[in-house]
Amino acid sequence: MRRCVISLALMALAISGIVIAIANPVRGEPIAKKLFGKMKSPASLSARAIGSYARGCLAGGINLPISGPGWEAMKLWRNRNWGHPQLVKYLERFATEAQTIDGWPGLLIGDLAQPRGGPMITGHKSHQIGLDADIWYRPKPPKPLSKKERADSWSIKLAESYGKKVISKNWKAGYVKVLKRAASYPETARIFVHPAVKRALCEGAGSDRAWLRKIRPWWSHNYHFHVRIKCPAGFKGCKDQKPPPVGDGCGKQLSHWMKKLDAARKWSKKKPKTPPKPKKELRMADLPPYCRAVLNARPGRVNGAASAPLPTRRPATVPAQRAAPSRANTDAGLPWLSGVISAPPPTRKPQ
Repeated sequence: MRRCVISLALMALAISGIVIAIANPVRGEPIAKKLFGKMKSPASLSARAIGSYARGCLAGGINLPISGPGWEAMKLWRNRNWGHPQLVKYLERFATEAQTIDGWPGLLIGDLAQPRGGPMITGHKSHQIGLDADIWYRPKPPKPLSKKERADSWSIKLAESYGKKVISKNWKAGYVKVLKRAASYPETARIFVHPAVKRALCEGAGSDRAWLRKIRPWWSHNYHFHVRIKCPAGFKGCKDQKPPPVGDGCGKQLSHWMKKLDAARKWSKKKPKTPPKPKKELRMADLPPYCRAVLNARPGRVNGAASAPLPTRRPATVPAQRAAPSRANTDAGLPWLSGVISAPPPTRKPQ
Protein backbone atom coordinates (compact mmCIF):
# COMPACT_ATOMS: atom_id res chain seq x y z
CA MET A 1 0.00 0.00 0.00
CA ARG A 2 2.81 2.39 0.94
CA ARG A 3 4.61 1.71 -2.37
CA CYS A 4 1.39 2.42 -4.22
CA VAL A 5 0.95 5.78 -2.46
CA ILE A 6 4.57 6.77 -3.23
CA SER A 7 4.14 5.75 -6.89
CA LEU A 8 0.96 7.81 -7.19
CA ALA A 9 2.68 10.82 -5.58
CA LEU A 10 5.62 10.61 -7.98
CA MET A 11 3.25 10.30 -10.91
CA ALA A 12 1.36 13.37 -9.73
CA LEU A 13 4.60 15.35 -9.49
CA ALA A 14 5.62 14.28 -13.00
CA ILE A 15 2.23 15.25 -14.41
CA SER A 16 2.33 18.64 -12.65
CA GLY A 17 5.81 19.26 -14.11
CA ILE A 18 4.51 18.50 -17.60
CA VAL A 19 1.54 20.81 -17.07
CA ILE A 20 3.85 23.63 -15.91
CA ALA A 21 6.15 23.10 -18.89
CA ILE A 22 3.19 23.21 -21.27
CA ALA A 23 1.75 26.29 -19.60
CA ASN A 24 5.12 28.05 -19.55
CA PRO A 25 7.38 26.55 -22.25
CA VAL A 26 10.07 29.21 -21.75
CA ARG A 27 10.68 28.00 -18.20
CA GLY A 28 11.80 24.62 -19.48
CA GLU A 29 14.29 26.11 -21.93
CA PRO A 30 18.03 26.25 -21.14
CA ILE A 31 19.52 29.52 -19.88
CA ALA A 32 20.99 31.21 -22.95
CA LYS A 33 24.10 32.73 -21.35
CA LYS A 34 25.34 29.30 -20.22
CA LEU A 35 25.28 28.07 -23.83
CA PHE A 36 26.70 31.17 -25.52
CA GLY A 37 29.30 31.63 -22.79
CA LYS A 38 30.81 28.24 -23.64
CA MET A 39 31.38 29.06 -27.31
CA LYS A 40 35.08 29.60 -28.03
CA SER A 41 34.86 30.18 -31.79
CA PRO A 42 32.46 31.97 -34.17
CA ALA A 43 29.68 30.32 -36.17
CA SER A 44 30.72 29.40 -39.70
CA LEU A 45 27.78 31.25 -41.25
CA SER A 46 27.28 34.42 -43.28
CA ALA A 47 27.71 37.52 -41.16
CA ARG A 48 24.44 38.57 -39.54
CA ALA A 49 23.45 40.55 -36.46
CA ILE A 50 20.32 38.75 -35.24
CA GLY A 51 17.72 40.26 -32.92
CA SER A 52 18.18 43.35 -30.77
CA TYR A 53 21.20 44.70 -28.91
CA ALA A 54 20.09 43.12 -25.61
CA ARG A 55 18.34 40.03 -26.97
CA GLY A 56 20.02 38.33 -29.89
CA CYS A 57 23.13 36.62 -31.25
CA LEU A 58 25.86 36.93 -33.89
CA ALA A 59 26.49 34.77 -36.94
CA GLY A 60 29.75 34.94 -38.90
CA GLY A 61 31.51 37.17 -36.38
CA ILE A 62 35.17 38.09 -36.74
CA ASN A 63 37.67 39.07 -34.08
CA LEU A 64 39.26 42.48 -33.79
CA PRO A 65 43.02 42.03 -34.26
CA ILE A 66 44.87 42.24 -30.97
CA SER A 67 46.98 45.19 -32.14
CA GLY A 68 46.71 47.74 -34.92
CA PRO A 69 48.25 51.06 -35.92
CA GLY A 70 45.90 52.96 -33.62
CA TRP A 71 44.52 50.45 -31.14
CA GLU A 72 45.16 47.62 -28.68
CA ALA A 73 42.54 45.04 -27.66
CA MET A 74 42.27 44.58 -23.88
CA LYS A 75 41.19 41.83 -21.43
CA LEU A 76 41.73 39.06 -23.97
CA TRP A 77 41.03 36.35 -21.39
CA ARG A 78 37.36 37.28 -21.66
CA ASN A 79 37.28 36.28 -25.36
CA ARG A 80 34.96 39.18 -26.09
CA ASN A 81 36.83 40.87 -28.94
CA TRP A 82 34.36 39.56 -31.54
CA GLY A 83 31.95 41.56 -33.65
CA HIS A 84 30.08 41.89 -36.89
CA PRO A 85 32.55 42.68 -39.71
CA GLN A 86 31.06 46.17 -40.00
CA LEU A 87 31.82 46.88 -36.33
CA VAL A 88 35.42 45.72 -36.70
CA LYS A 89 35.80 47.85 -39.85
CA TYR A 90 34.30 50.84 -37.99
CA LEU A 91 36.71 50.44 -35.03
CA GLU A 92 39.77 50.13 -37.27
CA ARG A 93 38.80 53.26 -39.20
CA PHE A 94 37.90 55.22 -36.06
CA ALA A 95 41.15 54.29 -34.29
CA THR A 96 43.28 55.17 -37.31
CA GLU A 97 41.60 58.53 -37.98
CA ALA A 98 41.50 59.54 -34.31
CA GLN A 99 45.25 59.02 -34.24
CA THR A 100 46.27 60.48 -37.61
CA ILE A 101 43.76 63.36 -37.86
CA ASP A 102 42.89 64.25 -34.25
CA GLY A 103 46.27 63.51 -32.66
CA TRP A 104 44.87 60.97 -30.17
CA PRO A 105 47.54 58.48 -29.04
CA GLY A 106 45.31 55.54 -29.94
CA LEU A 107 42.43 53.49 -28.52
CA LEU A 108 42.36 50.79 -25.88
CA ILE A 109 39.35 48.69 -26.87
CA GLY A 110 37.53 46.55 -24.32
CA ASP A 111 34.55 44.26 -24.79
CA LEU A 112 32.79 43.80 -28.11
CA ALA A 113 30.84 40.52 -28.08
CA GLN A 114 31.35 36.80 -27.52
CA PRO A 115 32.30 34.66 -30.54
CA ARG A 116 28.64 33.95 -31.28
CA GLY A 117 27.22 36.92 -29.43
CA GLY A 118 24.29 36.21 -27.14
CA PRO A 119 23.93 36.90 -23.41
CA MET A 120 27.11 36.87 -21.32
CA ILE A 121 27.80 34.96 -18.12
CA THR A 122 28.86 38.20 -16.41
CA GLY A 123 28.65 41.89 -17.16
CA HIS A 124 26.80 43.36 -20.10
CA LYS A 125 23.11 43.14 -20.78
CA SER A 126 23.66 44.34 -24.35
CA HIS A 127 26.70 43.54 -26.57
CA GLN A 128 24.76 40.53 -27.90
CA ILE A 129 24.67 41.03 -31.68
CA GLY A 130 28.20 42.22 -32.44
CA LEU A 131 27.38 45.92 -32.92
CA ASP A 132 28.54 47.29 -29.51
CA ALA A 133 32.07 48.11 -28.32
CA ASP A 134 33.54 49.58 -25.13
CA ILE A 135 36.46 51.98 -25.55
CA TRP A 136 38.54 52.99 -22.57
CA TYR A 137 39.14 56.61 -21.64
CA ARG A 138 42.76 55.76 -21.01
CA PRO A 139 44.72 56.46 -24.24
CA LYS A 140 46.90 53.81 -25.84
CA PRO A 141 50.50 53.89 -24.56
CA PRO A 142 53.31 54.37 -27.10
CA LYS A 143 54.69 50.83 -26.88
CA PRO A 144 52.81 47.58 -27.62
CA LEU A 145 51.25 45.91 -24.58
CA SER A 146 52.21 42.47 -23.31
CA LYS A 147 49.59 39.82 -22.55
CA LYS A 148 50.00 40.49 -18.83
CA GLU A 149 49.57 44.25 -19.29
CA ARG A 150 46.39 43.70 -21.33
CA ALA A 151 45.03 41.48 -18.57
CA ASP A 152 46.08 43.54 -15.54
CA SER A 153 45.61 47.10 -16.81
CA TRP A 154 42.55 49.19 -16.15
CA SER A 155 41.20 52.42 -17.56
CA ILE A 156 41.20 55.84 -15.92
CA LYS A 157 38.12 57.31 -14.26
CA LEU A 158 36.69 60.52 -15.69
CA ALA A 159 33.92 60.94 -13.09
CA GLU A 160 32.80 59.51 -9.78
CA SER A 161 29.88 57.09 -9.97
CA TYR A 162 27.37 59.77 -8.96
CA GLY A 163 29.53 62.80 -9.75
CA LYS A 164 28.03 65.69 -11.71
CA LYS A 165 31.35 67.00 -13.03
CA VAL A 166 34.35 65.28 -14.58
CA ILE A 167 37.52 64.83 -12.53
CA SER A 168 39.51 67.84 -13.70
CA LYS A 169 42.98 66.24 -13.38
CA ASN A 170 41.89 63.38 -15.69
CA TRP A 171 39.93 65.37 -18.24
CA LYS A 172 41.60 66.45 -21.50
CA ALA A 173 40.33 68.61 -24.35
CA GLY A 174 41.23 65.70 -26.63
CA TYR A 175 38.21 63.74 -25.36
CA VAL A 176 35.95 66.22 -27.19
CA LYS A 177 37.76 65.51 -30.45
CA VAL A 178 37.82 61.74 -30.09
CA LEU A 179 34.13 61.45 -29.11
CA LYS A 180 33.14 63.84 -31.87
CA ARG A 181 35.06 61.62 -34.28
CA ALA A 182 33.26 58.49 -33.01
CA ALA A 183 29.86 60.15 -33.39
CA SER A 184 30.60 61.60 -36.83
CA TYR A 185 30.30 58.36 -38.79
CA PRO A 186 26.87 57.75 -40.34
CA GLU A 187 26.78 54.16 -39.02
CA THR A 188 27.05 55.35 -35.40
CA ALA A 189 23.67 54.93 -33.68
CA ARG A 190 24.60 56.34 -30.26
CA ILE A 191 27.47 56.57 -27.80
CA PHE A 192 26.89 56.05 -24.07
CA VAL A 193 28.92 58.12 -21.62
CA HIS A 194 28.66 59.07 -17.95
CA PRO A 195 26.32 62.09 -17.45
CA ALA A 196 29.27 64.17 -16.19
CA VAL A 197 31.15 63.41 -19.41
CA LYS A 198 28.12 64.47 -21.45
CA ARG A 199 28.09 67.72 -19.49
CA ALA A 200 31.77 68.36 -20.21
CA LEU A 201 31.22 67.64 -23.91
CA CYS A 202 28.28 70.07 -24.00
CA GLU A 203 30.52 72.75 -22.48
CA GLY A 204 33.45 72.11 -24.84
CA ALA A 205 31.69 71.37 -28.13
CA GLY A 206 31.70 74.90 -29.54
CA SER A 207 29.32 75.93 -32.34
CA ASP A 208 29.19 72.57 -34.16
CA ARG A 209 26.79 70.65 -31.92
CA ALA A 210 24.90 68.26 -34.20
CA TRP A 211 27.08 65.29 -33.17
CA LEU A 212 26.08 65.71 -29.52
CA ARG A 213 22.68 64.22 -30.33
CA LYS A 214 24.31 60.79 -30.50
CA ILE A 215 26.10 61.19 -27.16
CA ARG A 216 23.73 59.71 -24.58
CA PRO A 217 24.25 59.88 -20.80
CA TRP A 218 23.96 56.56 -18.99
CA TRP A 219 24.90 55.06 -15.67
CA SER A 220 28.39 53.75 -14.93
CA HIS A 221 30.22 54.86 -18.08
CA ASN A 222 32.89 56.70 -16.11
CA TYR A 223 35.77 54.39 -17.16
CA HIS A 224 34.82 53.88 -20.81
CA PHE A 225 32.46 55.03 -23.53
CA HIS A 226 30.20 52.58 -25.31
CA VAL A 227 29.86 52.82 -29.09
CA ARG A 228 26.81 51.29 -30.76
CA ILE A 229 26.45 51.14 -34.53
CA LYS A 230 23.28 50.70 -36.57
CA CYS A 231 22.06 47.41 -37.99
CA PRO A 232 23.78 46.64 -41.31
CA ALA A 233 21.63 47.72 -44.26
CA GLY A 234 19.88 45.06 -46.30
CA PHE A 235 19.68 42.37 -43.61
CA LYS A 236 16.37 41.43 -42.02
CA GLY A 237 16.15 40.22 -38.45
CA CYS A 238 18.29 42.95 -36.85
CA LYS A 239 16.34 45.45 -34.77
CA ASP A 240 17.62 49.03 -34.49
CA GLN A 241 16.88 51.35 -31.59
CA LYS A 242 14.76 54.40 -32.23
CA PRO A 243 16.90 57.43 -33.15
CA PRO A 244 17.90 59.71 -30.25
CA PRO A 245 15.64 62.70 -29.55
CA VAL A 246 16.19 65.74 -31.74
CA GLY A 247 18.62 68.30 -30.32
CA ASP A 248 22.00 68.23 -28.63
CA GLY A 249 20.70 66.77 -25.36
CA CYS A 250 22.36 69.51 -23.32
CA GLY A 251 19.20 71.12 -21.95
CA LYS A 252 16.31 69.48 -20.10
CA GLN A 253 17.59 65.95 -20.68
CA LEU A 254 20.96 66.66 -19.08
CA SER A 255 19.40 68.66 -16.21
CA HIS A 256 17.19 65.70 -15.43
CA TRP A 257 20.22 63.41 -15.30
CA MET A 258 21.87 65.73 -12.78
CA LYS A 259 18.80 65.32 -10.53
CA LYS A 260 18.95 61.57 -10.98
CA LEU A 261 22.60 61.53 -9.90
CA ASP A 262 21.67 63.40 -6.71
CA ALA A 263 18.90 60.91 -5.98
CA ALA A 264 21.23 57.98 -6.65
CA ARG A 265 23.88 59.35 -4.31
CA LYS A 266 21.34 59.71 -1.50
CA TRP A 267 20.06 56.20 -2.08
CA SER A 268 23.57 54.73 -2.05
CA LYS A 269 23.97 55.83 1.58
CA LYS A 270 20.89 53.92 2.73
CA LYS A 271 20.85 50.28 3.73
CA PRO A 272 18.42 48.20 1.65
CA LYS A 273 15.43 46.96 3.65
CA THR A 274 14.99 43.85 1.54
CA PRO A 275 17.45 41.93 -0.64
CA PRO A 276 17.13 42.62 -4.38
CA LYS A 277 15.04 40.19 -6.39
CA PRO A 278 17.01 37.85 -8.66
CA LYS A 279 17.17 39.01 -12.26
CA LYS A 280 15.21 37.13 -14.88
CA GLU A 281 17.55 35.01 -16.99
CA LEU A 282 17.12 35.01 -20.76
CA ARG A 283 16.39 31.52 -22.05
CA MET A 284 16.78 30.22 -25.58
CA ALA A 285 13.07 30.71 -26.25
CA ASP A 286 13.52 34.42 -25.46
CA LEU A 287 16.00 34.82 -28.33
CA PRO A 288 15.25 34.82 -32.07
CA PRO A 289 14.75 31.23 -33.35
CA TYR A 290 17.75 31.50 -35.70
CA CYS A 291 20.05 31.76 -32.66
CA ARG A 292 19.68 27.99 -32.23
CA ALA A 293 21.27 27.49 -35.64
CA VAL A 294 24.07 29.87 -34.62
CA LEU A 295 24.82 27.74 -31.55
CA ASN A 296 24.77 24.51 -33.57
CA ALA A 297 26.87 25.79 -36.50
CA ARG A 298 30.36 24.51 -37.25
CA PRO A 299 33.25 26.54 -35.78
CA GLY A 300 34.41 29.39 -37.99
CA ARG A 301 37.90 30.67 -38.72
CA VAL A 302 39.86 32.76 -36.22
CA ASN A 303 41.80 35.70 -37.68
CA GLY A 304 45.53 35.07 -37.32
CA ALA A 305 46.27 38.47 -35.79
CA ALA A 306 43.92 37.77 -32.91
CA SER A 307 44.51 34.08 -32.35
CA ALA A 308 47.30 34.31 -29.79
CA PRO A 309 46.79 32.16 -26.64
CA LEU A 310 44.60 33.84 -24.06
CA PRO A 311 46.05 34.66 -20.63
CA THR A 312 45.02 32.06 -18.05
CA ARG A 313 45.12 34.17 -14.91
CA ARG A 314 42.24 36.50 -14.15
CA PRO A 315 43.27 39.97 -12.98
CA ALA A 316 41.74 41.82 -10.11
CA THR A 317 38.64 43.78 -11.08
CA VAL A 318 37.38 47.17 -9.99
CA PRO A 319 35.66 46.81 -6.58
CA ALA A 320 31.92 46.21 -6.92
CA GLN A 321 29.49 48.77 -5.58
CA ARG A 322 26.14 48.17 -3.94
CA ALA A 323 23.24 47.70 -6.33
CA ALA A 324 20.07 49.73 -6.28
CA PRO A 325 16.43 48.80 -6.84
CA SER A 326 14.88 49.87 -10.11
CA ARG A 327 12.20 52.54 -10.11
CA ALA A 328 10.83 53.53 -13.49
CA ASN A 329 10.86 57.20 -14.38
CA THR A 330 7.40 58.53 -15.14
CA ASP A 331 8.12 62.20 -15.71
CA ALA A 332 5.57 63.19 -18.35
CA GLY A 333 7.70 66.15 -19.37
CA LEU A 334 10.62 63.89 -20.28
CA PRO A 335 9.15 61.06 -22.38
CA TRP A 336 12.54 60.11 -23.81
CA LEU A 337 13.61 58.96 -20.33
CA SER A 338 10.56 56.78 -19.77
CA GLY A 339 11.63 53.53 -18.15
CA VAL A 340 15.12 54.72 -17.16
CA ILE A 341 15.78 53.63 -13.61
CA SER A 342 16.38 56.39 -11.11
CA ALA A 343 18.99 54.88 -8.78
CA PRO A 344 20.94 52.14 -10.57
CA PRO A 345 24.03 50.22 -9.63
CA PRO A 346 27.20 51.74 -11.09
CA THR A 347 27.68 48.62 -13.24
CA ARG A 348 24.33 48.94 -15.02
CA LYS A 349 24.62 48.77 -18.83
CA PRO A 350 22.43 50.44 -21.43
CA GLN A 351 19.58 48.50 -22.92
